[in-house]
Amino acid sequence: MHYKVILRILGLLLMIFSFSMLPPIAISYSYHDSSHLAFISAFTITLCTGFIIWAPVYRVRQDLRTRDGFLVTVLFWVVLGLFGSIPFMLADNPNLSFVDAVFESLSGLTTTGATVITGIDALPQSILFYRQQLQWLGGMGIIVLAVAILPMLGIGGMQLYRAETPGPVKDSKLTPRITETAKALWYIYLSLTVACALGYWFAGMTLFDAVGHSFSTVAIGGFSTHDASIGYFDSPLIEGICTFFMIISAVNFGLHFFAWRQRSITHYFQDPEFKFYLSMLGGITVLAAVVLVTTQTYAPVESIRKAIFEVVSIATTTGFATADFAQWPVMLPFLLFVAAFAGGCAGSTGGGMKVIRILLILKQGQREIKRLIHPNAVIPVKFGNKPIPDRVLEAVWGFFSVYLIVFVVMLIILLGTGLDQVTAWSAVGATLNNLGPGLGQVAAHYGDLNETAKWVLAFAMLLGRLEVFTLLVLFSPAFWKR
Repeated sequence: MHYKVILRILGLLLMIFSFSMLPPIAISYSYHDSSHLAFISAFTITLCTGFIIWAPVYRVRQDLRTRDGFLVTVLFWVVLGLFGSIPFMLADNPNLSFVDAVFESLSGLTTTGATVITGIDALPQSILFYRQQLQWLGGMGIIVLAVAILPMLGIGGMQLYRAETPGPVKDSKLTPRITETAKALWYIYLSLTVACALGYWFAGMTLFDAVGHSFSTVAIGGFSTHDASIGYFDSPLIEGICTFFMIISAVNFGLHFFAWRQRSITHYFQDPEFKFYLSMLGGITVLAAVVLVTTQTYAPVESIRKAIFEVVSIATTTGFATADFAQWPVMLPFLLFVAAFAGGCAGSTGGGMKVIRILLILKQGQREIKRLIHPNAVIPVKFGNKPIPDRVLEAVWGFFSVYLIVFVVMLIILLGTGLDQVTAWSAVGATLNNLGPGLGQVAAHYGDLNETAKWVLAFAMLLGRLEVFTLLVLFSPAFWKR
């Protein structure tokens, strides 16, 4: 393990991350709120700590190994989550406790969107902007940004890319050079953010709200500058723009890259994961609309409007709201919540287990049924026209199994803290899938939970964002052996 190069990277990242405190300082001065001192203090603490870590090892020049990449990836999220909590603790409003501040910071960086804050409309503008900015930075992955920077500093980035990239296939690169791949992803991410912000602005949002919501929309985060979320604006046009960008942002960014390079969208509809993703969203939306109409929960047109928005928001793990889906009739709350377990596509900013894994599990199930009928047949599992190696299928099943085991273990722990069953299982599911809103006591916010539950759920956010194994591998004795 190259501890010196790991410390060097960590110090560099902290110094870079400290500059994320500067835009909120400018916002604070512009809107004359009192939070600028909190951000100045956070900037100073983060920058100085980063420098102290970096200075003794700044001459170290070594490439990262696979194990180094996993450790750096986890440390990035943990350390930035801790330092990102400083403004929440130091600001007069919201003036959070340590556990609440870390929970809010990690929720932003992991794009979970679960909040412990009530009275969001009364927060200073600088704090509101900072919450949205955290989600935007975490959306495409701070690691992917680091991958674009580290090679310029003499540090290889491929191990970080493999540890950070979501999905079962870790070695696919869009361009021959990993740095160029990272830059391409960030250009696409930035372009989508700008387009989304302009759309919101033209649709009637203020510039501040438009930029803030574009950050959390493209990041599939769900933080809002208002307690009522997107429902605050009560605008079909804004909801339509939001729905479009949620769908686009939960699609594999590799497809966006090829669309940009080839100036064509035909490959989208040739991708099995994309087609399954759209079919899933479409099917659940139709079912939700039918139930809302037949139960007369809303008027027919209103039922369709709310069904489309809420299904896309929850299924993509964004977590925006125009209605309280937890109060919808019959099976709809459970159905929408379960859809979030699939989440977005691999290589997107969405959470959940990823659509491609669900698709491969279904295909593997179909193969096992055929094997019962034809025991001696060789039946490959195909993704499009390409057979999937058994090693990948084994990894998918392993991921699925561990995901469910982790879910059950954390559910039992939360039940042990005194939470009711609906609150406990939905809170674990919402944080593990990086969704945000749950059911029961966590339908609106997580502020009323006990401290133990908040720490468990903060760990669940990290597990979900790092796709379980990247974090759990650090708890294996074999990882630390020479």
